[in-house]
Amino acid sequence: MSKHNQNLTAKTENMKNLVDYQECAVVSKEILKKDTGTVTLFAFDQGQGLSEHTAPYDALVCVLDGESEITISGKTHTVKEGEMIIMPADEPHALKAKKRFKMMLVMIRT
Repeated sequence: MSKHNQNLTAKTENMKNLVDYQECAVVSKEILKKDTGTVTLFAFDQGQGLSEHTAPYDALVCVLDGESEITISGKTHTVKEGEMIIMPADEPHALKAKKRFKMMLVMIRT
């Protein structure tokens, strides 16, 4: 874990407050980085997103605020605050903010 994030260890935090929205931008903050995976918080302004790509490991998306459109292998899912979805390894996926949204992304390496 980087020195920057050590202040989060063994403390209770509201994940929504750890990353801020920025106009016309996607903001990310890595919370935990290990050889076995990462935990990253993201804030997407409305209309922002990540273009279609693949990853060699499973990824869990937990929407913390707002609403996202997540496309996995050509099928689009609307994921709202309090909901989650798993993006399987090696499957093409993309994200777009229907409304501003924040998410926690947990990637598990196998």
